[in-house]
Amino acid sequence: MDVTSTYKFARISAHKARHVAREIQGLPASEALDLLTFTQKKAARLFGKTMKTALADAENNFELPLEGLVVKEATVGEGPTFKRFKARARGSAAPIHKRTSHLRIVLTDEVAPAPEKENPRKGGKAAKPAALEDASEDTASGAAEEIAVPEGARLDESRGIVYDSAPSEPDDLKEIGGVGPKLEEKLNSFGVYRFEQIANWTDANVAEFDELLSFKGRIERDEWIAKAKDLHEQKHG
Repeated sequence: MDVTSTYKFARISAHKARHVAREIQGLPASEALDLLTFTQKKAARLFGKTMKTALADAENNFELPLEGLVVKEATVGEGPTFKRFKARARGSAAPIHKRTSHLRIVLTDEVAPAPEKENPRKGGKAAKPAALEDASEDTASGAAEEIAVPEGARLDESRGIVYDSAPSEPDDLKEIGGVGPKLEEKLNSFGVYRFEQIANWTDANVAEFDELLSFKGRIERDEWIAKAKDLHEQKHG
């Protein structure tokens, strides 16, 4: 069951609030609340109020155990902007934009929290049976050889296929759920322009982009690879 709580017309810009929203996405409710409590940001305080409201609704109205709740969604929408003016030199006026946003938290007891993975860039390595090590290495090398590198692109070990400059017909990456205009700009800056590139990502590529895009686990939770494969097949058959 999903429990939703919304804070409308919060006096904070959506850009600032989204930094906090990304941090609590997919966390257990107790950990998310602790993180919001000890984060020294206005957005964390506002999200903390919204989270406490959602927890109270889950406990009192739906009789759900708080221990099993997970933050399914933490989203921020842009609200109306209050326009003010400040007197400046020579009888002119400078505009002041006081932005607002709508904060939304969805808690659920149906999704288990994603297990934390070791970061390969910091030296962490998951344990793997010795019998599977050679087979996995052969499979990875074979997969890398089978991937056809398009003209104008190159194969980067950590990022997969990347372009040094934009191809003639780039795909609209915003069609992938969870990718907005700003994330599309970041992906383009790292040489990712087409669905096929994301569809061919390996675990190492996903770990690399988790770091580059400043969030962990979201690529797997939002199923970027599966959606990119579907979009690539729809476009190219």
